[in-house]
Amino acid sequence: MTVTRYQQLAQTLRRQIDAQVWLPGDKLPSLRESCKQSGLSLMTVLQAYQLLESQGILFARPQSGYYVAPRQPVAAPNALHTLHAAEQIDVNDAIFDILKAGQDPHIVPFGSAFPDPTLFPQPRLARSLASAVRRMSPHSAIANLPPGNEELRRNIAQRYAQQGIEVTPDEIVITSGAMESLGLSLQVVTQPGDWVAIESPAFYGVLQAIERRKLKAVAIPMDSQQGMDLDALEQALHTYPIKACWLMSNFQNPLGCTMSVQKKQRLVSILQAHQVVLIEDDVYAELYFNGERPLPLKMSLYRQQILHCSSFSKCLAPGFRVGWVAAGKYAERIQRLQLMSTLSASVPMQLALADFLHQGGYDQHLRRLRRQLELRQIVMRNAIINTFPAGTTVSQPEGGYFLWLDLGEGVSAAKIYQQALAQGISVAPGTMFAVEERYLHCLRLNTSYVWDARAEKALKTLAELVMAEKIANSRQ
Repeated sequence: MTVTRYQQLAQTLRRQIDAQVWLPGDKLPSLRESCKQSGLSLMTVLQAYQLLESQGILFARPQSGYYVAPRQPVAAPNALHTLHAAEQIDVNDAIFDILKAGQDPHIVPFGSAFPDPTLFPQPRLARSLASAVRRMSPHSAIANLPPGNEELRRNIAQRYAQQGIEVTPDEIVITSGAMESLGLSLQVVTQPGDWVAIESPAFYGVLQAIERRKLKAVAIPMDSQQGMDLDALEQALHTYPIKACWLMSNFQNPLGCTMSVQKKQRLVSILQAHQVVLIEDDVYAELYFNGERPLPLKMSLYRQQILHCSSFSKCLAPGFRVGWVAAGKYAERIQRLQLMSTLSASVPMQLALADFLHQGGYDQHLRRLRRQLELRQIVMRNAIINTFPAGTTVSQPEGGYFLWLDLGEGVSAAKIYQQALAQGISVAPGTMFAVEERYLHCLRLNTSYVWDARAEKALKTLAELVMAEKIANSRQ
């Protein structure tokens, strides 16, 4: 990939900052001074400064210039823990109560699992939906039964092809959102009482699905930057008769980490050696910030044994509830299960998305969406660093729209959740994401919403609640 002049200047400045030529709080040369020094145009220098600002390395002061931002504490990697096996999971009631409390439109939605709905092209989607409904034939409901609308499946297959991944339209099954694709995938490869390997912390949806299916779980510890501990996974595979592994290799919810390509390859090889089916939850892959979309585990030569699940809900149309599973050799069995449960995904929504993708502009929307999500995450992360008490660590994902906060031992995230809710603020406590009591002092925050005075005040309130909890603990 060709590096532009503004990117070269940004890299030079970043090396200088890393080498402490410029210290936090130092003012950089003005745009015009930098133009004279570098021989570059004003626009090129401005782009370099703005790039570093978007990465949280610089910040701008109106009528003053650009300054080096305070050094940001990065969440320390999680210490590797022993495996936790749960023969029975009972989390759904607690999760339901937390999610229900966050539905109030007057609540500041830091605890929401959904992206800001104003980020999506609602007028264009509405036009596509209206057009699709007008063109629906009397036989559309039958024609679009599982595996789903042919044009939409072909569009999805083309996006796999753009990444060099061979997925045919015939192995794609359109579902009612990613949760149905994940649930059907789990159902097709397990029976009640089977063991499943999951992440810890994990997306709470997997805990609910395992509880609903009456399965047993082995929680594999996660590193906050590198993802699943593969040595612990191998230990689990030698210890328990695991049938399936459900994980997120890209922008994992809630940690936000992404596995390296080498680690992804090792993970697939380990599971293949033990003949364990892989269910890949990849709903955030389009929301990357740096360069290129990360490859899914489906890139593997063993792709026919991998059920790759994703959706349009996080990147285009949250309310449409249209997802899919690239199910490989399990595609027909997935279709049979779907016909016995939801019958099919909404036909008008399938047709609307096919129309939207046919009209073009999807990638343009994604580029704009990624830019907005990245900027909002930077602003909120910097605000957390500047307002939360010492000892708080915060993740630094390269995609998605969540931050994971470790408030420090002794701080009860459940108590912070209750106190914040009483003041009109929702958060997602760490207890939502694990079957064990390992993340009692952690929070997940949604960064996708616009940063305004209301959000800033809410974050300061959270910081004050955490500080008060720390002070109270220190007096005991």
